[in-house]
Amino acid sequence: MVVLRHEIGDVLRDVRQRQGRTLREVSHSARVSLGYLSEVERGQKEASSELLSSICTALDVPLSLMLREVSDRVANAEGVAIPDTVPTEFSREFAREFPEDLARDLARTS
Repeated sequence: MVVLRHEIGDVLRDVRQRQGRTLREVSHSARVSLGYLSEVERGQKEASSELLSSICTALDVPLSLMLREVSDRVANAEGVAIPDTVPTEFSREFAREFPEDLARDLARTS
């Protein structure tokens, strides 16, 4: 069974780590406690939309793109194919922030 908070946490952690940033740096920028951000990343806390927006802003990643990656992961776990609908220019600009497989998929649509 896919747990949405786990997928959200995994994507946020992946983005943060790819940027080489610490939990402390992101929690400070997002104005959320380090412990709470850690719990969100580990899928132990269900973050509000406001908190997710703040974390994405701190990571300089659009909330919509983060949610797209989560959606793709959930669809993959469910065995569902979702057509790519992300605009090409948007994909190119933010592809570097996500896992290599997503970046590769986004580049293929360019």
